[in-house]
Formats: sequence, structure tokens, C-alpha cells
Amino acid sequence: MIFFIGMTRKIYQYWITPAPLKIPTAPTPLTQTGVVMRLAREVVLFESLFKSNKWTWLFGWLFHIGLALVLIRHLRYFWPGDLPEVFLLMQPFKYGAFAMVIGLLGLVGRRLFVERIRYISAPSDYMMLILLLIIGISGVVMTFTSNHTDVIVVKEFASGLVTLNWTDLPTEIHFLIHILMVFVLMAIFPISKLLHVPGVFFSPTRNQVDNARKKRHISPWALKQEQDHEVKLNQTLGQDSSEDKHG
Repeated sequence: MIFFIGMTRKIYQYWITPAPLKIPTAPTPLTQTGVVMRLAREVVLFESLFKSNKWTWLFGWLFHIGLALVLIRHLRYFWPGDLPEVFLLMQPFKYGAFAMVIGLLGLVGRRLFVERIRYISAPSDYMMLILLLIIGISGVVMTFTSNHTDVIVVKEFASGLVTLNWTDLPTEIHFLIHILMVFVLMAIFPISKLLHVPGVFFSPTRNQVDNARKKRHISPWALKQEQDHEVKLNQTLGQDSSEDKHG
């Protein structure tokens, strides 16, 4: 509930935040289709990060693609009833956990050993990386070592969350650590730097068309202020004209 309410509130806040100026960064798209393609490249390929720093791009992309594969595979636990055959095709996605952990280790090393990055790193930056590392490593331990968790019990618990049919939580220590860290991450997500996930779609440097020379850009709130100013100006001029006539 904290996660969904918090994310809804932040997305609404992003949605209503005015963008009074045209500030897309070059090379700028000239059409709405170009904006969509630009955002797609940014979300899928991390285009701007690739141009900025290749090592950071490599570790960041490895982490995100690994996380995406793991999350897709985790859908099977929340699917009520028997699994469709399509989930069998997702079985190799479990190896995405290794990409996720390797990427995180690279990002931790970047903050520890690159002086200019270490200088601007806050404790919360390390906390997020450590939290994600614990989640990733505990997941690898459960999947690829002899410390397996009963996936049937896990599926009953996870699908019960969706169907509101509560069942007992698995009691293995590595699973409890894993899910506790996931819950902590979900709780702090709406107030953390991880909000770049929805935030990238609301960034005016990325989502604006470069048409300032063809079309006037004015935010609704600014347009309302301009209209109110014109009304007040007309009222003032009308009063002055009336006073001149009476004089």
C-alpha cells in the first residue's frame, strides 16, 4: 500500500508540475514520433548514459536488464492456478540474476573507487545498492544452491496476496531475508532516488518536441495568469476611461 499510494502520489506530482520553457537537450527531435523514439532508446538502451560513460553504462545496463528478466520470471509466482506454457519459455530468465548482481557490484565499485563519484555519494546511494545486492544474492542462493525454498509454498503465498487468500509464509531464513529486503525496498521506493523509473518519462529535456520556432510554448497555468492579467488590465483601462469622461 505504501508503494502504490506513494508512487501514485509522485506520478501525479510529476504530471501537474509545469514546464514553462522549451528545454530539450540536443540532438532534439522535431516531431512527437521522434520524442517517442528518443524515450524508447533512453529506457531500453540508456542512450545518454552510453554517450556519457561506457563503464557506467555497461554495469547499469547489466543490472537493469538482469532485474527486468528476474521480475518477468517472478510473475509465475503470482499467477493464480496452473501456469500457462508461456512461463516455461521464461525459465532461462533465472540467469538474469547473475547479470543483476554483476552490474550491482560494478556500480558499488564505481562509487568506492572513482574519486569524483565517491565525493558526491550520499549514504542513501550506498544503502540502495546494498539493499539490491542482498536481494540479488539471496535470490541466487535460493535458485542455484542446495538451499532451495519450496517453490510450491512460495507460489501459494504469492498468489494468495493477489487473490486475498492468505497462506503461511515460507520459513527458510534465506527466503525471509530476501522478501524482507524486497518489502523494505518497496516501502522506501517512493521517497528515494529510484524514482527515476517513472521520472524519465516526465523529464522536459527528454519528452519535449523542439518546435519553439514554429509554435508558442506556454503552460496552462501561465496562460491563465496571462488571461487574468489581460482582464485586470482591461478593467483598469475601463475605469480610467470612465473617470476621464466624468472629469
